[in-house]
Amino acid sequence: MNITLLRSDEIYKKMMNSPEEKRDDIYRYEIAKPFEFKWSCINVPLKSPKKGGYDVVMASNMLGYLPPSEVNETQDERSNLISNDVLWETCRKTIENCLERFTKAGYELPVKDYMFSIMLGNPKSPYLSLSDGYLGDGGIPGYILVSLVPNEYTISRIPVALAHECNHNVHFQFEKWKNDITLGEMIVCEGLAENFATSMFGEDMVGPWVSKIDMDTLNNYIKPIIKDALDVTGFDNISAYLWGDELAQLQGFFPQGMPYCAGYACGYHMIKYYLKKTGKSIVEATLTPASDIVKEIEGFWNEESA
Repeated sequence: MNITLLRSDEIYKKMMNSPEEKRDDIYRYEIAKPFEFKWSCINVPLKSPKKGGYDVVMASNMLGYLPPSEVNETQDERSNLISNDVLWETCRKTIENCLERFTKAGYELPVKDYMFSIMLGNPKSPYLSLSDGYLGDGGIPGYILVSLVPNEYTISRIPVALAHECNHNVHFQFEKWKNDITLGEMIVCEGLAENFATSMFGEDMVGPWVSKIDMDTLNNYIKPIIKDALDVTGFDNISAYLWGDELAQLQGFFPQGMPYCAGYACGYHMIKYYLKKTGKSIVEATLTPASDIVKEIEGFWNEESA
């Protein structure tokens, strides 16, 4: 397998040393273009035909990445924090180790080439602030990103976030994405990814999308609501269950009375239940159709998670 590291730190430095009016195009053609296929999958063009129109610059800002216009000398310290060669090599090795969990178990991965980079996050983004300053993106096979507001804590979390995203990357190589994916299937995907990450780095490294939900809230409030919504489809309908009302409403979706990342936390404990019940490894479970897993976990809804 071939893992390409797009050294965004070098490109951010170039942006800092360029006039502001040139930064959008440096970002567009040097950071975003290597991920052009990924952007095209979510209908985001590299450049809008209309000045100031919807393209990767606008979409990146909406997703919580630092806008190119703000990549200036004030970001020098943050850029330096992601300029460590050891950090980038750790990222490459982590991706390699994650993928080898599957190849060593006898699974041949259809995708052979992987592109990875680190994006500077916008400290003002609610997506990042609610997620303790770091997020991952790996749902499109062959492409993996981590965005963060660099500091000692968020940098320490990069390998764990990478494991989560690598799991998505593998899962969707075997299970074709569908636009009518159900809430149940989505929380399976997130539960698989976080269980895979903790299988590599330990449960004390579980992400804030799980750790911020206490067990009483999960058992007595979240689980009964999600149980009744497992067959709901459409991101306008399932977003609040997955990410919570606050983040869903930022995207113009409907609230459901859900706290931050309720579906992620529910999925994490649901997959723990599934692994214990079936005796499957997290690697084997990752390649099991999500719809099959949903059918196997009926007992989860009546059992108190610990």
